[in-house]
Amino acid sequence: MQLALVIPNYNHQQAIKMTLAQLAPLNLTCYLVNDGSNDDTRHLLCELAKQYPWVKLIHHPFNRGKGAAVTSGLRAAFADGFSHALQVDADGQHDLNDIPAMIAEAQAHPKALISGLPQYDESVPKGRLYGRYITHFWVWIETLSFDIKDSMCGFRIYPLAATEQLFLSQALGERMDFDIEILVKLFWQGVSVKHLPTRVIYPEDGTSHFQGVKDNVRISAMHTKLFFGMLRRLPQLLTRNKQTDASTHWSSIGERGSYWGIKLLASSYKIGGHWLCRAIMYPVIGYFFLTGRNARQASLDFLNQVQSFDPDHPQLQGTIGWRHSLKHFIAFGNAALDRIDAWCDRIKLSQVDFPNREALAEPLAQGQGAVLLVSHLGNLELCRAISIHQRKVKVNVMVLTQNAENFNRVLKQLNPDSALNLIQVTELGPSTSMLLQEKIEQGELVVIAGDRTSSNSEGRVIYAPFMGKAAPFPQGPFILAGLLDCPVYLMFCLREQGRYHVHLEHFSDTLKGPRTGRMERLEAAVNRYSARLEYYARREPLQWFNFFDFWRKDEEIQRAAATSAPKHTNRIDR
Repeated sequence: MQLALVIPNYNHQQAIKMTLAQLAPLNLTCYLVNDGSNDDTRHLLCELAKQYPWVKLIHHPFNRGKGAAVTSGLRAAFADGFSHALQVDADGQHDLNDIPAMIAEAQAHPKALISGLPQYDESVPKGRLYGRYITHFWVWIETLSFDIKDSMCGFRIYPLAATEQLFLSQALGERMDFDIEILVKLFWQGVSVKHLPTRVIYPEDGTSHFQGVKDNVRISAMHTKLFFGMLRRLPQLLTRNKQTDASTHWSSIGERGSYWGIKLLASSYKIGGHWLCRAIMYPVIGYFFLTGRNARQASLDFLNQVQSFDPDHPQLQGTIGWRHSLKHFIAFGNAALDRIDAWCDRIKLSQVDFPNREALAEPLAQGQGAVLLVSHLGNLELCRAISIHQRKVKVNVMVLTQNAENFNRVLKQLNPDSALNLIQVTELGPSTSMLLQEKIEQGELVVIAGDRTSSNSEGRVIYAPFMGKAAPFPQGPFILAGLLDCPVYLMFCLREQGRYHVHLEHFSDTLKGPRTGRMERLEAAVNRYSARLEYYARREPLQWFNFFDFWRKDEEIQRAAATSAPKHTNRIDR
């Protein structure tokens, strides 16, 4: 990996000095493009090029625009043999301390475009901020994907071979429309986009060359062209290969969507309530159904497996096909809307059948905490609203993905008084155990899903029969429940005959025991859990929301990872 810097400059005199001084320790060749600046700036840039021998100065005789300047720098770097180029704006907005992290990401994904994901402070002009949201929306439509989380950040690393291929085949905008257009068209070309959060500031004495009316007109015209370009590429985009490498564990795959997608749903709920969200949901579900090849196949595999046990199941009549899978996806969307209602306390106890809630309410009333072993069957979030009963109980939900932070942020906006606490973990280890022990001692509930392994639990699973085949279940939740030494319950919340019904079952007074026979106790607990999960999943198969190959064995992932491991590592030639 041979990396160069590209910096477009138009009359940024003060900021460019500081920018180059900060970049000097990297000792990377820098293509500094003078985009028709005034005489004072041009003379300054010539002096800086003499001061820093690693700076190569390119002159435009007149101002052509930021896009043209970046294009000149990228093409010059490619012609000189560089494989990648890091674009940095000259105005001091970017946090250059994030460059090593961006380089590392580019080394890990050399064919991808690495883009900053701006984290703004109060200095950002509100008009610019709101305009970005509109652009995000159109980019998602133009790509039929949420993969591009921000298309306007000028802090990014380009793979130059793919970028040069685009330059040779298409003309791109030369001004403020460039950053957006090149990202969308590289995505169309098959280049993946990776994002890294980075702090962005707007200096008080900074100079912006964004021309409000002219640039907004250019960007609007560009989005119009990109929209019709998307229509021409519709079959290609809909059938774009979404399959992951055979060595990739499901939990290592990024969630499809982003904070702003969740934020949009929350804002729609605030404005129009449940029904506006429903109107938005169906097109979104349709998109995920059409483009989610792996999830669609997992849905069909699961429903076929259920039907092999229950040929006359009322929800699975006839040959399992795309209509059944679409109903499966829609059931997931409906459950998502009900979750939002639950977060906002708009689903009351009277709307939910919870016949034996006293079995849980009485110990909690006495200040005794408990573990709830749950699953991704039915509607877990509803359990918060219904398990509280007459007194407020803190519910701590363990999750294995980074979206915990996103959901926590949006949840607090929907309901600041929410008593739900999503705890993000990468592995159920000793530190997690100590944290949760405090929760139990404080009389709180700890909710742990027992039906999903993580990439960190590979090799630490127990295979149990599930729907006639051996499926991997993680040891971690059951070990953790034993360490907490408290009552353990199973809870399933299913929508049945138009109403939600909570099935609460006492699982064990404690899973703690002596070291001798530990594995036998774990296997017995996992088998009991698997049997109850199968019972309820066969009862309501369309409420099974594990859209991946549930029976895939760890050994297959490890074997694929071993055979596909790289034989060498990338390096940077400076």
